[in-house]
Formats: sequence, structure tokens, C-alpha cells
Amino acid sequence: MTGRTATVADLLDAAADRVGRGLGLEKREARLEARVLAAHAWQVTPAWLIAHDTDVATAPQTAAFEALLARRLAGEPIAYIVGAREFYGRTFEVSPAVLIPRPETELLVEIALAHIPPDDATTVLDLGTGSGCIAITLALERPRARVTAVERSPAALALARRNAETLDAAVEFSAGDWFSGLTGRSYDLIVANPPYIAAADPHLARGDLRHEPVAALASGQDGLDDLRRLVEGARAHLRRPGMLLLEHGYDQADAVQALLRSGGFTRPRCWRDLAGNPRVCGAELSE
Repeated sequence: MTGRTATVADLLDAAADRVGRGLGLEKREARLEARVLAAHAWQVTPAWLIAHDTDVATAPQTAAFEALLARRLAGEPIAYIVGAREFYGRTFEVSPAVLIPRPETELLVEIALAHIPPDDATTVLDLGTGSGCIAITLALERPRARVTAVERSPAALALARRNAETLDAAVEFSAGDWFSGLTGRSYDLIVANPPYIAAADPHLARGDLRHEPVAALASGQDGLDDLRRLVEGARAHLRRPGMLLLEHGYDQADAVQALLRSGGFTRPRCWRDLAGNPRVCGAELSE
């Protein structure tokens, strides 16, 4: 671009190249990220970027775009930069206070929905709700269900409440550490996407994970501490028959099924994500 004025297309092409080389992304993904950052920096739609690709970029536009691009090149997740992430076809506000919603967690939602009859007032508990994406999605997809969401982080809980208000979802929110504060309450279905990465796992210091809250990712030496607590505590809060559904790591299916069996649950099974990895385990409590 030396010697001539940069257009919108010039900026996007150069940014995509920098993002691709700097973060090791494929060309298509890098170009998409450049467009997302530009649209956010300039508060325009993706369609505007196409319609105005030959416009000369102004100095303020260039400066605003470069500021966001620098954050992305430093490794900050794009969801935190733009403050939002899509999940199950809806846009959720996110911040560094919460785990970024991921496509694989939509599997947990799909399985949960299969266990919530559309015309039944099923009681559902979402533990460690974070952004609220699971609880809110279940409440919107099953309006007759009565959904409760628990979160121990005040900042995350406030964000989840904002998402519920924005999306007009009827969810009861409660502050607490897993089952604390729920004495005497029971549910037909309990779901959770708890921390399940081993504390010493080197992946915690790489990529997007190094910017996300460690408390929402790591769980003891083997990554199973919180999964153990959930299985142990669920018996006191599940109606009979009731179902517990847990998201877990790709290599933890056998361990989680063993926890469910030892916890008195029957017929544990696992479901695979789109990559073919076992991602969710669940079992019934009938006694």
C-alpha cells in the first residue's frame, strides 16, 4: 500500500495476511477474523464492508481497526475483543469473566433438549452457567421448562443475567458454588459444563485458553475434581427418575462413566461431538 491511499479492501487484505501469519490461521479463517474486527471497529455490518470495499479508509477508521488488530495479534480471543459469541444461533455477550461458548457445547444442549418434553414443565438445573448460554438456550427452546442457573463468580453471574434479559429468557439465577445454596431443592435434569482440564496441562498457557478464566478451565491434578463433586452432589438434588448430563474432555469418557456408576447412576452412556470425540456423558438416577 506504499505510495497510494489504502482502501477498505486494502486494509482487510493486509490484516488477513498478518492474522494468518501471526496466528497460524488458514486464509479463509484469517479473512473472516479481519472482517469481524473491522465491522466491530467501525460499527458497521459485514454487508457494508462489501459495499464500501473501494472506499478510501479514513485515518480514524484505520486507527480504530489497527487497535483491535494489535489485540488479536497479541493472542486475545476475538470473542473478548468484540464482546460477543454466537451459540446455538443466538448472540451472547462474553467477557474475560466467562468461558467463551464453544460449538462442542451445543452437543450438551441437544442432548438436554432430547430429555425435556416440549409440553412438560421439566425442572432443569445448569451448574456453573458462565455466560448463561446453556441455561438460556434451554429456556428459549423449551419455554415450559423451569430453568435454574448457578454461578459462583459475581461478574459471570451479572453477565449471564444481562444475556437472559437481552434474549428475553425466563431463567432463575442463583449465586453459589455448585450445589451450595440449593438445600432442599431437586430437579428433573441437571446439566453442567464444568472445568475438566488438568491443572498442569500445557494447553492452558496456549492460544485462547491463556486469556480465559482458569477457574472455568482447570480442575485438579487429573482434571476430574469438579466432575467428582458434581456426581457426588447430584444424588441429593435429582428427582427420581432424573438425568445428569456432563460435558468433559475428549479423553475422559471412561473415567466419567466410572464416576457415574460408583455414584449410583444407572446406564451411563456417552455422546460424540462433530469431531468424533466423546464429549458428553450422562446417566439416570432411578433409586
